[in-house]
Amino acid sequence: MKGFFDTVFHRASVRSFTSVPLTAAEVDSLMRAAMAAPSAVNKQPWDFILVDDRATLDALAAALPYAKMAAEAPFAVVACAVPSRAFERSLELAVIDTSLACENLLLAVDALGLGAVWTALYPEAGRQSEARRILGIPADVLPLAFIPIGKPRTEAVPKDKYRPELIHRGRW
Repeated sequence: MKGFFDTVFHRASVRSFTSVPLTAAEVDSLMRAAMAAPSAVNKQPWDFILVDDRATLDALAAALPYAKMAAEAPFAVVACAVPSRAFERSLELAVIDTSLACENLLLAVDALGLGAVWTALYPEAGRQSEARRILGIPADVLPLAFIPIGKPRTEAVPKDKYRPELIHRGRW
């Protein structure tokens, strides 16, 4: 497994996958990493739907405009925010906390030599509606992100996103 900074600086969006399935150990590691994320008052207001059924992945690829790559991904995670379990039942905190879990998941994907791409479901009502319909997500649960995962077909090239002009010392 790579070191932390190697993983952070190597992580890139991957949109082309081989058909090789993930192992049970890889899936377990990804879920453990996601759930290790911080959350307000440790409420952990998230649930994850693991999708490896080809028909379901194809249905999601067809229904979600920015997730066409799921048609070749062998696996995906749908991260859901659960406001009723968030600190003070806050929608905003549920979204933030679940986003943190997704970042952990994306870093774990790279650390394992896999590839993934974040595709947003929230805040787009149409995308959320399609995810709810296909996956049976309850009305009080917020489908936040759809993340296709697999072994990259080609090496992803990470972007240098460091911009020192966005750093302020002491005050704005």
